[in-house]
Amino acid sequence: MSSKWLDLSGKVVIVTGGSMGLGEKMVDNLTANGAFVISVDLVENDAQKENVSVDFIKCDISNKKDVEQMVDKVFQKHGRIDGLVNNAGVSRPRMLVDYYGEKPEYELSEDDFDFMVRINQKGVFLCSQAVARVMIKQQSGVILNMSSEAGIEGSKGQSCYAGTKAAVHAFALSWAKELGPYNIRVVGVEPGINVRTPMNNDEAFKALAYTRGQDPNNISANYETVIPLGRPGEIEEIADLISYLISDHSSYITGTTINITGGKSKG
Repeated sequence: MSSKWLDLSGKVVIVTGGSMGLGEKMVDNLTANGAFVISVDLVENDAQKENVSVDFIKCDISNKKDVEQMVDKVFQKHGRIDGLVNNAGVSRPRMLVDYYGEKPEYELSEDDFDFMVRINQKGVFLCSQAVARVMIKQQSGVILNMSSEAGIEGSKGQSCYAGTKAAVHAFALSWAKELGPYNIRVVGVEPGINVRTPMNNDEAFKALAYTRGQDPNNISANYETVIPLGRPGEIEEIADLISYLISDHSSYITGTTINITGGKSKG
């Protein structure tokens, strides 16, 4: 007798940055497939308050004490952690040098660098370390790192952001080798910028347009013309991939970063 194709019943999953954008869709998708999700963010999503399969924990993922308290709280309530989705991320499109000489605020500063590295890279490290300690004891678990097309291919005007995403790609490959013997899978996910989220908002696109020498008042780039599938991606499609990777159906997938860009980053 066949069972439901994707059933996450009984699984406890932490999603960082779970209150908005891609993270919100991940939370909705995971709970719709039966998982209990802990949404970790700085601000709670009002709609998620109505979902009995979601707990909210306020946490600064770049703060070690905050992260360890969050993970302990989850473990004390559920006695296990089956999945961690390192989704929280920030971006500030910046040039290494403003060779146009018109917008010095779009030149990469030390504050910009520290901000992106602190959240995108240090936060992933802290959350993964705290959760891995639980997963090693229970001899099972899945850690998913949200990388980016920029982190794999490089991106003009996004060198620092790309650097942090390259780091979490490398984290996933390395941690998969370390944690595999404990039945813990670690996988990267690589979406493209064509997927619109709050992080990829109009202001960010204006900054990115300037760094690339485009009209900053015209940010409606037609990504459909450079995507082999001929359309931009939907955040629900990424959320579907997340639920699949958390599930036991992907039990032999680890130590890789999965491209989900409609083919855009492949030339």
